Amino acid sequence: MNVTGIALVSPEAAEGNPKLTPELLASVLARYSRSNIGLGKILEKVDLNEADASIDRILKFVDYGHASIAGLTGGIAMAVDDISMWLAYKLFEIAQMADGQESSTRYISMDESSLPEPEEIGIPAGLAKEWKSIMTESFHAYEAEYERLDKLATEQPDLVGYPENAKPLVIKRIRKNYALDRARYFMPFACKTSMALVMSSRMWTEAIKHLESLPQGEAHACAEGLRNELTKFSPRLVKHSKKEFSYEYQARQEFEYSLKLGLETLSTENRPDEVWVKVDNDLPDFLPESQSMEDALGQRANRYGRCGSSIRRMRVGFAWNNMAIAELRDLNRHRTGHRFTPMIQNGFYLPPEVDPAPHKDLLKRQKALIKTLMELKSPAYVYGLLLGSQTPFEHSTHADKFVYEAELRTGMGAHFRYADHLSKALHKFWELVPESKPFITEGTAEPE
Repeated sequence: MNVTGIALVSPEAAEGNPKLTPELLASVLARYSRSNIGLGKILEKVDLNEADASIDRILKFVDYGHASIAGLTGGIAMAVDDISMWLAYKLFEIAQMADGQESSTRYISMDESSLPEPEEIGIPAGLAKEWKSIMTESFHAYEAEYERLDKLATEQPDLVGYPENAKPLVIKRIRKNYALDRARYFMPFACKTSMALVMSSRMWTEAIKHLESLPQGEAHACAEGLRNELTKFSPRLVKHSKKEFSYEYQARQEFEYSLKLGLETLSTENRPDEVWVKVDNDLPDFLPESQSMEDALGQRANRYGRCGSSIRRMRVGFAWNNMAIAELRDLNRHRTGHRFTPMIQNGFYLPPEVDPAPHKDLLKRQKALIKTLMELKSPAYVYGLLLGSQTPFEHSTHADKFVYEAELRTGMGAHFRYADHLSKALHKFWELVPESKPFITEGTAEPE
């Protein structure tokens, strides 16, 4: 694992603008919020050649431990190389106000060389050989299914939704995606990936506290690496990243819940779809809504358009009983509201194009491994999951964010399984809010 903080430089057009370090920016803006003399006057009192002394002088006045000060540091970029897909998932789950990207299974070549060593991720020594054997075999299954599906799509082009008059390179890319998207369920969740996130010092300190509270050693190593890099950008504000009991307590509660539910429902059967949607549109008597649904949604040119108050004030929760981790990795990145999963395996998803019979023994061994790890109360059980492992997933937010997600994940180029999940949720939403249907676009996800 390698953590690298990325410092920004001014573009040429802004050469004449004030230049401040992240902490100096935070301290100046904090002082700005407590003064009416204007930014220019404050900057006159700051000695940019002695930034540290200026920061200490101002923060002594304004830093009462308020997280809002750390939020003024601006976006601090961190790149984290060679972490597991599981840890990347957790970082996105924790960092709800971050912008970021992770290596894509469509564009990054992954094979058994992408696996960490068992001791790196806390696999018990007595299970290390079996874990590595199962993960290696899983990659072999992934590679074999990809080759088979790519050949099938070449021989039967009607299986793939190519756009009309598509050029050869476009056809090749779409055919590749068709095969990758259906074979990827055998990829190990332990597979190494890389990610980059941009957020303020405030959010980084929160993320570090979360990571240190988790039972997985990989999370602790990541927290240490992030803290070391963050110290270069905001050495005074990083003190707010210290361990806190409430984080550890809640992490322990969630871990115990996952073990209990995971052992009760552990399965490799393809769990059929069950979708839950709840809408809450209660409003205060003194602040009623008068806008029609047409006015709220009907004026948008596309999903990026502004929604009106009658949809933005509506609360919505939606959940699936069987979200494969392959899809969970992306749906988890819709940042608004709260996302929750126990991260267990209560089923195993394979698309209709993949026959589970040849992989029966592999999945039997994988299930037994997870069961043993859970019985040992080992937090490393998450590294026994594959991208096809199904787990319940819930997201609660506001209806305008749900509409955006539904239109995006069923729209042109969307993964076929995203489209299945969001289509079913959208139809449930329409049952509850029928007046919205004419103004929400459900896509067909073609071509892939």
